[in-house]
Amino acid sequence: MAVPERVAVEVVYALRDRQHVSRVRHADGMTAIEAVEASGLLQTCPELAGSRLDLGVYGRVVRQTHVLWPADRVEIYRPLTTEPREARRRLAAGGKTRRSE
Repeated sequence: MAVPERVAVEVVYALRDRQHVSRVRHADGMTAIEAVEASGLLQTCPELAGSRLDLGVYGRVVRQTHVLWPADRVEIYRPLTTEPREARRRLAAGGKTRRSE
């Protein structure tokens, strides 16, 4: 009888012009930060190395120590460049909305 292959965990990091998607083999007790480290994205994207990473699983913010389930999707969040309320104020001052741009 063949041993079933372990389910992978996906680790994603999106930039404005491209996205990085990596799959790593799930291990029992694997944390979100361990998945990020195993993905190789810290080496591929040097801007991530040495900084505190904000992580999420399927759009929900989690701690780096969050234990993953098989087939989870770990998302690495970029810091906001503009506070959302301030961006809306600037658009409104110019008579624009996000949809009318």
